[in-house]
Amino acid sequence: MKVLDLQCRQAHVFEGWFGSEGDFQDQLQRGLVQCPLCADDHIEKRLSAPRLNLGAREPAAPAAPSPHGSEPSGALSTVARSPSQAPLDASMLPPAMQAAWLDIARKIVASTEDVGGRFAEEARRMHHGEVQERAIRGQATAEEAVELLEEGIAVLPLALPAAVKETLQ
Repeated sequence: MKVLDLQCRQAHVFEGWFGSEGDFQDQLQRGLVQCPLCADDHIEKRLSAPRLNLGAREPAAPAAPSPHGSEPSGALSTVARSPSQAPLDASMLPPAMQAAWLDIARKIVASTEDVGGRFAEEARRMHHGEVQERAIRGQATAEEAVELLEEGIAVLPLALPAAVKETLQ
């Protein structure tokens, strides 16, 4: 089994498991390897070191702060932005935050009904009491979302990665 560190054009980093290098290359050429965060299929391998299990060791001690008072590498403060700076790019989030987002997205998909392009219509029907209220998700244009909000119907635009809508292998 080959475990590869992969990255998409948006700089999202993720892990892929393949039977061999040939399996990876075959799946990559067929467009079957996609970023689980943004569904980009332009994937590249990152440099990674093999893992060698040479026996049990004591867990490593937590990194001490540097003498300059900055936090260790990978700390959340490395992605903090002041309000005057550009919006935070999701690719700059630490892998643990990317994984947490994927977990939340999977929970949303599991607990909602996909009504597809009928989202605005279904939301209105529930709002007017024509059908029982339930958790739904789907697609709406920006204009439809604004109209729903103006009608007092609460909606939340949420870009769910395509990967969470399907069974992962």
